[in-house]
Amino acid sequence: MNASNRMIQSLHEGNLDQGLKEFSLVKSSGTDDEKFQLAEELYQLGFLEQAKELFELLIKSYPDEAELKILLAETLVEMDETEEALLQLDAIDEEDDFYPRALLLSADLYQMQGLYEVSERKLKTANRQLPDEPIIQFALGELYNEQGRFLEAIRHYKEVLQAGLDEVAGIQVNARLGECYSAGGAFEDSLPYYEKALSKNRDSNTLFGYGFTAFQSAHYITAIETLTELVEIDPDYHSAYLLLARSYEHEEELDRALNAAQDGVKADPFNKELQLFTGKLALKLGNEQDAERYLREALAIDPNYLEAALLLNRLFIKQERAEDILEVIQLVEKAGESDPQFHWDAAKAYEWLEEFEKASDEYTQAYVVYNDHIDFLEDYGAFLLEESRVKDAQIVFRKLVQKDSTNEDWQETLERLEQM
Repeated sequence: MNASNRMIQSLHEGNLDQGLKEFSLVKSSGTDDEKFQLAEELYQLGFLEQAKELFELLIKSYPDEAELKILLAETLVEMDETEEALLQLDAIDEEDDFYPRALLLSADLYQMQGLYEVSERKLKTANRQLPDEPIIQFALGELYNEQGRFLEAIRHYKEVLQAGLDEVAGIQVNARLGECYSAGGAFEDSLPYYEKALSKNRDSNTLFGYGFTAFQSAHYITAIETLTELVEIDPDYHSAYLLLARSYEHEEELDRALNAAQDGVKADPFNKELQLFTGKLALKLGNEQDAERYLREALAIDPNYLEAALLLNRLFIKQERAEDILEVIQLVEKAGESDPQFHWDAAKAYEWLEEFEKASDEYTQAYVVYNDHIDFLEDYGAFLLEESRVKDAQIVFRKLVQKDSTNEDWQETLERLEQM
């Protein structure tokens, strides 16, 4: 057994000190073949510093060997030494057989850095050298997909399929096509590709993509079946719960929708959108106590969450809970958010608390926005009547009569006001 094999055995046995001694022997007296074999094995085992040392030694002996530079570059990438890796790749001659592989790796590195134009140039150069290589077509598809250039990505992914490959580096090409069609809004076109991908591997991401696309295509039963399977095999796939609940809601199965949403809240309690939707479902089912709990939780997660605050106040207005209305408004405004609806809500709250000056001020501010809103005008008009503000009430009831001249109550009220 040579020193290279002894080092690997020592590492597998957990004897690091002995392994490093054997490593020194390989470096000083091992053959080039032993160094190469050991470097590759050390790379696979994660001993990157040692692998790097061996590859660098070999490159000194074989400075024109492109494969060694690529292997060193891959090692450097794993060590987060990207710039040094790119230097090794750039040193490979364009006429070398390994040059396209170097282009692929460097393109991937530039893509990771967000330098998409450079990455694209590298891949196009590789494509010119090897126009029938499906791996290059796949890499172009990945680049364009990441950039949101879905039509171009689709064309390259299809070329990969035409070359007879439906999987590259563990990635289902049909799944990628499904993603691109879905992201581009072509949901019906997307579904068959997802189905082909799922026939090979029912992984979580592909199931979610298929469920999402089925939902967008209004195939709610398919979405329910797919997303139910997803949460059964992967309960921590939090994004699935809201979509599953919404699918049940579209099928008017509100109890099941609520159960799915509640399961989601248990799995992902800090998801404000899920808390809000669960609250909405509870309201639809008439469970105001649970609705309040979920809506309050949504606001606790994000005090700026206007939609939750406004819906919670709708509930409190229905229940005439003035102090709770003002508490919600104070919470949200303290967080730096505001909404014209809050003036209307506050006006109602102060009116119930018989703080009429404050109510009047809030109504006045709300009127700027809601002077054409029938429900607001009714509330404001009733308040003005109670306050005996005849001229202001006349203005409001004239607006109401203009909007609906058949409403006898408004007509009678306006006539009475004009006689005062």
